[in-house]
Amino acid sequence: MRIKEIREKTVLITSQIANAFIDFSKMTCSVVAVVTDVVRNDKPVVGYGFNSNGRYGQGSLIRERFAPRILETDPKSLIDAQFDNLDPAKIWARMMTNEKPGGHGERSVAVGTIDMAVWDAVAKIAEKPLFELLAQRYGTGAPNPKVFVYAAGGYYYPGKGLPELKKEMNGYLDRGYTVVKMKIGRGLLEDLGRIEAVLEELKPGRRLAVDANGRLDRDTAFAYAEALKRYELFWFEEAGDPLDYELQRELGTRYSGPMATGENLFSVQDARNLIRYGGLRPDRDWLQFDCALSYGLVEYLRILQMLKEHGWSPARCIPHGGHQMSLNIAAGLGLGGNESYPDLFQPYGGFPDGVNVEEGYVRLPELPGIGFEGKSDLYRALKTLLD
Repeated sequence: MRIKEIREKTVLITSQIANAFIDFSKMTCSVVAVVTDVVRNDKPVVGYGFNSNGRYGQGSLIRERFAPRILETDPKSLIDAQFDNLDPAKIWARMMTNEKPGGHGERSVAVGTIDMAVWDAVAKIAEKPLFELLAQRYGTGAPNPKVFVYAAGGYYYPGKGLPELKKEMNGYLDRGYTVVKMKIGRGLLEDLGRIEAVLEELKPGRRLAVDANGRLDRDTAFAYAEALKRYELFWFEEAGDPLDYELQRELGTRYSGPMATGENLFSVQDARNLIRYGGLRPDRDWLQFDCALSYGLVEYLRILQMLKEHGWSPARCIPHGGHQMSLNIAAGLGLGGNESYPDLFQPYGGFPDGVNVEEGYVRLPELPGIGFEGKSDLYRALKTLLD
């Protein structure tokens, strides 16, 4: 049993949308195929992976550093004898050979992309959905394929006014979502008008979350926190720089409602510092670490263990990214849900064909691996790696 080949290509996921910090006009994404010599249903098992939106493709790092380290290693040293399968932890350790501690910004994305493809292959070799495999190995043994999802959107867009924003949010609600999220951070007065316009559209039982994408300085963040108190939001996300733990801690003393952060922290060390020094409250706040950006599921398992040691439940984790990898982790390990981009970053986000949102939840089908083959537009894009 061995990995025969690792293929990567960089694709465009460009859009005219923007949050308070960046636009997506030149955004790219790395797509990876891990080709094995294992045969299932008369075909070689291939695992697929890609990085989450908001971080650019990492093709050079994948091709020049991380893929060669795997392929140059004795295949026998990468096997999990207990399960007669590839061992993601051993493969991860090989990728990180000769890498100094720290510096998590870019290489964590490259490693996380390959790691996703490795787990897809592992579950396919085991002929199980990844969420079932995770529940059996690391969870309670019984997965819950019903997962909460919220609709992320509300980006700034040329010519987009309040009528268009309201139409967008109503479109998500009409599709079964109970929580919608919109961007803020370009100006308090403008954003309060946008927030109130969306709140006017929400019926009882429907909630709004807001995301500043780390744009706000200290004084502006506190001004937003004071103004947002009146709205009873689902959460107030990433007000300031993600590494400014002191700002996050002080916000918690000024804003009693739920807050969310973590999508731009890419290692267990950074996640631990957030928990130690960020003043987050495990009874109401949400953690958004995204395995596809933070060294993959191997590292995410370490993050979950660290959270447990600090008194946090995995149910307080709702990962960023809107991809099926995190959906499987949520279903297998009891996370609180997952982000969703119903109309953006396609075909890499979303759910398998035929999976609909019902009262804010989706139910994962029994598909081997991560389930990419069940999403026809995504699978067409992934298969081009094998041409």
